[in-house]
Amino acid sequence: MRKLFVFALAAFILTLSWATYSNAIVAPRPANYTDPLIEAHYGDYPAATPLVAIAPKVPVEGQTVTYGSYDGQSFTGYLARPQGQTGPLPALIVIHEWWGLNDNIKAMTDRLAGEGYTALAVDLYGGEVAEAPEKAAQLKQAAEDRPQILEVNLRQAYQYLEEQQQAPKIASIGWCFGGTMSFKTALLFPQELDASVIYYGSGIETYPALLEPLQMPILGIFGELDSNPPPEKAAEFQGVLTSLNKSAEIYIYEDANHAFANPSGTRYNAEAAEDAWEKTTAFLERHLKK
Repeated sequence: MRKLFVFALAAFILTLSWATYSNAIVAPRPANYTDPLIEAHYGDYPAATPLVAIAPKVPVEGQTVTYGSYDGQSFTGYLARPQGQTGPLPALIVIHEWWGLNDNIKAMTDRLAGEGYTALAVDLYGGEVAEAPEKAAQLKQAAEDRPQILEVNLRQAYQYLEEQQQAPKIASIGWCFGGTMSFKTALLFPQELDASVIYYGSGIETYPALLEPLQMPILGIFGELDSNPPPEKAAEFQGVLTSLNKSAEIYIYEDANHAFANPSGTRYNAEAAEDAWEKTTAFLERHLKK
């Protein structure tokens, strides 16, 4: 049985501005800034696999939707709901890995919708999708160099679910780059967001002043073999949350590397991925449906 380091915490707090956090992501970077992630994804090509297309629990309906705009550019994403459901449902902002909004993320969005949610997979790359790590690194850095657009995109995704879909509760979930953006969404909505799920987001921060306002429960999923973020960073994240009395569950999986939950990647770890999925669905059930 795979060992698991579990940290459970408890929760509440105030508010925070995007500017505080965006300063960190627009600071000058070393030339090799993206190299660790390129190395982590070496040999990965995001081709769909049978494992990616695990059928949702119930049939779902998916469609492309426009959920916002900025400076004349529309934000379009993929919206999935359980088939036949017409009333409001708790909702998820689903945030793609550094590859972009590809078929793998749409399949995961379907699977999440099958758990009884309105799931909106946002697109933070303006329609571009990477097929190789080098291109993914370029898209990720380009997106992070425009923090104001990221902020508007995520804010409008939240507003779309709240106003257009009339979601009674809203959570964020993301993997890799999307894990960082899920954390960022929590910073944007420190009081409003009902839960945040972070899969190995390399951009998690441990500044108490940044985490102090967060009122939502947090689920963090990390790999012990990951270098971006390393387990020490995940443990520090847990430690600061503990000191601030936050409601959070942090799991660090032994023998699991970066992107271990992505079936299309070379570092896929089936046992850890399935356990993380079960913890994710249980966490969302507790905080969005009760």
